[in-house]
Amino acid sequence: MSLCRLVLAASLTALVTPCFGQSSSFLPVNNPPAQQNSLIDLLALMSGHCKTLKVAGRTFGCKTVAYAHADKGRVNFAVAIDDPSDDSHVISFSGENGTRADDNSYELPIDRMLLNSKSRPRVDGLPVPAEQTSTGRCRQTGNFAAKQVSDITCSATDSEGRRYELLFVSDGSPVSVRRIRQSTPSIHDPFR
Repeated sequence: MSLCRLVLAASLTALVTPCFGQSSSFLPVNNPPAQQNSLIDLLALMSGHCKTLKVAGRTFGCKTVAYAHADKGRVNFAVAIDDPSDDSHVISFSGENGTRADDNSYELPIDRMLLNSKSRPRVDGLPVPAEQTSTGRCRQTGNFAAKQVSDITCSATDSEGRRYELLFVSDGSPVSVRRIRQSTPSIHDPFR
């Protein structure tokens, strides 16, 4: 499966499927209540590299990073992890009520981490991520409308005290933005 399809599948599964309450073999989880199902309306794939990717004390590389926006307002920064032992290893920094300070900066408060691996239960052949209640923040420099993102930094701590960190730096290639369906914007933008 191509990297783009893997990240899209993980993002779609994370936003559409409620969690089963089983723990991942990688990390035990403390699942928040399942949310209403929602559908992705915007997907942006970025190329570059992770200068930093830490998952509960372990350092990894990444294959790709994607931004997925759901029609009910939930946003995921999904990271396909370069893990030779698990080709389904994806984490997502997930939250709602992102804000834009100006045209080239976006900030998302994180309220959960979505943890996916080959050992997770499957629905329609796709692993369903475990949801871990978390607090943190992601910051994106750049603009999807201009198809340019410079970097993304994320930091979150889950309810078990485990830390997740991301510093993704773009290689300068245009962002691949796919509007899947029309929906009402959920970003607080003081400039509009």
